[in-house]
Amino acid sequence: MRSALVPVSLAAGMAYPFWVYAVQGRVEPAWIMLPLSALWLLRTLLARPEEPGGRLLPAAALAGCIALSCSDAQLSLRAYPVLVSLFMLAIFGGSLRYGPPVIERLARLREPELPEQGVRYTRRVTQVWCVFFLLNAGVAAALALWAPWSWWTLYTGGISYALIGALLVGERALRPFLLRAA
Repeated sequence: MRSALVPVSLAAGMAYPFWVYAVQGRVEPAWIMLPLSALWLLRTLLARPEEPGGRLLPAAALAGCIALSCSDAQLSLRAYPVLVSLFMLAIFGGSLRYGPPVIERLARLREPELPEQGVRYTRRVTQVWCVFFLLNAGVAAALALWAPWSWWTLYTGGISYALIGALLVGERALRPFLLRAA
């Protein structure tokens, strides 16, 4: 069940901006946020307590979704991508503090005996992701507050995912060169 929850959560998150845009003004915000709350509740219940953030981070996201669902404002619908970016920032930032960094854990799946230069490199990459999630949350918040719905939808449903993809692909392409320089 836990392994099936990740792709379902990812798909729901990616579809969310388009779904909100399509039903805006026709559906109360609570009816949009409550299904997401149910997904976060499942993630909270199925989280491994020994992992960094364990149940605390998904429980915080659940509380955020519930708080957003209690608001009748359309602005609360636009706040969800900000919440997700801050959630990801907490995961990546927490891993820097309590270790090992997220990117190091991913690198060790492929290379269990990661050399010291690889450990330093993966720490820096995790820091880059933290900056990205902070900036992404800021842009999403600014668009939520001041931009038309179409701009918010375009950014949170497309551009932000394209930026994530570019960061993933770019880092992967540059990794051999950057590791040699580290």
